[in-house]
Amino acid sequence: MDVTLFFHLLLNGLAHGMLIFLIASGLSLIFGLMRVVNFTHGSFFMIGAYLGRSIYLGTDSFFLAIAGSLFFGFAAGALMERVAIRPFFANRVQLLLLTLGMMLVMNELVKIIWGPTILRFPRPDYLIGTLFIGDIMLPYYRLFIVGFGLLVLLVIYLFLNKTRLGIIIRAGVEDSNMVQSFGINIKQVFTFTFALGVSLATVGGAISGPFLGVYPEIAMDNILIAIIAVVVGGIGSFGGSVVGSLIIGLMGSFGGFYLPQAAMAFNVILMVVVLLIKPAGLFGKGGLASGR
Repeated sequence: MDVTLFFHLLLNGLAHGMLIFLIASGLSLIFGLMRVVNFTHGSFFMIGAYLGRSIYLGTDSFFLAIAGSLFFGFAAGALMERVAIRPFFANRVQLLLLTLGMMLVMNELVKIIWGPTILRFPRPDYLIGTLFIGDIMLPYYRLFIVGFGLLVLLVIYLFLNKTRLGIIIRAGVEDSNMVQSFGINIKQVFTFTFALGVSLATVGGAISGPFLGVYPEIAMDNILIAIIAVVVGGIGSFGGSVVGSLIIGLMGSFGGFYLPQAAMAFNVILMVVVLLIKPAGLFGKGGLASGR
């Protein structure tokens, strides 16, 4: 393989893997603590892309686009947990159907508001161009996505391991009843975790827009891949969501280049193989490592 092509596919895979991580990490945290499969996660990723684009076009500030999608995601996630998730928390089947229905409604609302066609999300001037290292071309925006993903990864890691609330969330993933027995309001922890997970998805959508484009089907495309990444890495494992996302991103880049028609099949096959060998996922409880 040509060296230039290899690094191009590698950077593309890492960038896509970081976008998957922003969805998968939130999914994993929410399921690990609350045992809730949130199908609206992909829709929030999509809304983050549309909202980020609208803010950027209105303010010409990419920073405000990211910040606006972050705050919207956190507020929307907190509201959704209080109004829609909490009343049905005891009935997981109803909750599953509810989030699935909300996903379909949100997808249709986006088409009504912004239209069904693909919209262009322009890149900031300072992220246009390519870094050349010899013959190797490294587009600035892909480097930005990888760097932004690493920054989010570091912040969440420090939050989960160095703050009281983060340690409570990690303990709740292991045993929420134990956490509640210490007098901690587990419902408030649920609300914060759900809001955090949703905000990660909306931020991911905002930075994905200039890379993937903005279109309604981006919700379904990415929620399926994110679920596969979570299952491969280990449900409830933050570390597993990182590893699973990067594996899926790199497989999609290299496999999609040589056999684009089989890209999704590769992901499904990988998930099946991992589950046959490690039913809990690579870093799930009972896996190779705890990842927590």
